[in-house]
Amino acid sequence: MKVVGLKTMVVENEEPYIGGRYLLFLELATDEGITGLGERITGNAYSRSVGDLKSQIGLIEELAGQYVIGEDPFNIERIWDRMYASRHDFRHPSLYATPVISAIDMALWDIVGKATNQPIYNLLGGRYHEKLRAYAYMPGAPFNDDPKRAGEVATRLLEEGNTACKFDPFTPIYPIPRDIPLREIENAAKIFESIRDAVGNDLEVGIGTHGQLTTYSAIRVADFLEPYHPFWFEEPVPPENIDEMARVAAHTSIPIASGERLVTKYEFSQLIEKKAAQIIQLDVGQCGGITEAKKIAGIAEAHYAMIAPHMYCGPIAAAAAIQIDTCSPNFLIQEANQGPLHKTLFKEPLVFENGYIIPPTGPGLGVEFDENVLKRHIVQ
Repeated sequence: MKVVGLKTMVVENEEPYIGGRYLLFLELATDEGITGLGERITGNAYSRSVGDLKSQIGLIEELAGQYVIGEDPFNIERIWDRMYASRHDFRHPSLYATPVISAIDMALWDIVGKATNQPIYNLLGGRYHEKLRAYAYMPGAPFNDDPKRAGEVATRLLEEGNTACKFDPFTPIYPIPRDIPLREIENAAKIFESIRDAVGNDLEVGIGTHGQLTTYSAIRVADFLEPYHPFWFEEPVPPENIDEMARVAAHTSIPIASGERLVTKYEFSQLIEKKAAQIIQLDVGQCGGITEAKKIAGIAEAHYAMIAPHMYCGPIAAAAAIQIDTCSPNFLIQEANQGPLHKTLFKEPLVFENGYIIPPTGPGLGVEFDENVLKRHIVQ
């Protein structure tokens, strides 16, 4: 079997644009008629116009033409290594090139799964989890003006079957890093107090900060919030300086979570070995795809760390994350951000319900486009 063709698709998302205003998909074709889907996640980086995606489409075509077309899709490790290592300027990982490698990698695994008539997770060790615990942001957060509302929202989430959620207690996100005044820290504590008063310890609550804090400020925040036992403290400082994140981790009992902006096993191994985080939020659409995500999960497992994959993407990258979750013994929880298009784009949508995700059983990624829906949203 050989890869013989590539097609890219720009798809206009639906409000509230979960995963970005425009989604960028690719399809690899083989000489045996089997095709594979991938997604170059866009997030909020390419939200102004379709033209913003031209450089990424060009890079997809360049890498696929140079390293994928004409190759046996089963040789995923060799293809991945050549895409990553053959070009000197890609050898140092970046969030420019690695997401494209991730998209191509997803499509190759989708082909292999379809060729063997197996879901990808069966090719990576089998179905370890029958269902996947999930979480999402607390709707309506932050609750700076009225912390008591957080308790009402938490009650509703619990009644809907959720066991965990996350919110950002500090706004605005920029500038980074910055000092957090004591009054803002106290308000965050009031939000937690409202949640605990309403639902007790039945709902895990993570703190998201997008790396907003200085080291000393993060330590102050952690000390103030420790009595409420947050699920995790996510990116307490910017992720570039792992040593400073490790310093925060050494000063608190709150688990540190990080990884959505890191790429490849090389960056994640430093994060884990330096004891900077124990909840690893790899993003399958950015870190290097399914091939690299499985290795990162293995490094984490060897250090008794758990994975809680990041998911702010379109439905193809979400399907790829679910494949990794299902076969990873150290899976903890999956972020579950779904917009309207996620629920209609596939013939059989991914199942997110009652706080859990049910892994698909179909071959490859386990998803197939509803062509009528795709045609209505594809951008020419």
